Amino acid sequence: MVEAEAELKALMVRSLKGDGAAYGELLRKLQGFLRAYYRRRIGRAAEAEDLLQETLIAMHTRRQTYDPERPFTAWLHAIARYKLIDHFRRHNRRAEDPLDDAGQLFGAQDASAVEAQLDVERMLRWLPEKTRALIRSVKIDGLSTAEAAARHGLSESAVKVGVHRGLKALGQKVGDGP
Repeated sequence: MVEAEAELKALMVRSLKGDGAAYGELLRKLQGFLRAYYRRRIGRAAEAEDLLQETLIAMHTRRQTYDPERPFTAWLHAIARYKLIDHFRRHNRRAEDPLDDAGQLFGAQDASAVEAQLDVERMLRWLPEKTRALIRSVKIDGLSTAEAAARHGLSESAVKVGVHRGLKALGQKVGDGP
């Protein structure tokens, strides 16, 4: 987070002095952080994208209120947090995670990795639970087919066939299969 703070703060300060390229770079960098932040809390890509846009617009309209003597990430987190609270109020939902930790917005975890993980979890829901569990064991948890077979009480052949058929079904569902 310290790295992100220094880099993002420098870009914000330069943008406040009229550096349009720095502002463009700042907005590009923030998209990944904000997208991951909202998708972890909401899970629905379209709603997360809407909140991302709302946050960037709010940041843009309030950018002159940023005090360069204070941390940039805390300032942005406050905006993102209020946008998330407003979203939950509009949809009569309660936040399941604490909203106060700015580190969650600028965590060390790569935003694209978080997005990929959410996509994988969403796709796995298309499969029957048994097949889903086999794919998780072998492809995500990294178990050998023998270890997965022991865990699930199946033969190694059944594990191999289950994983193969599950992956083939996912491939067809997303358009990569025959």
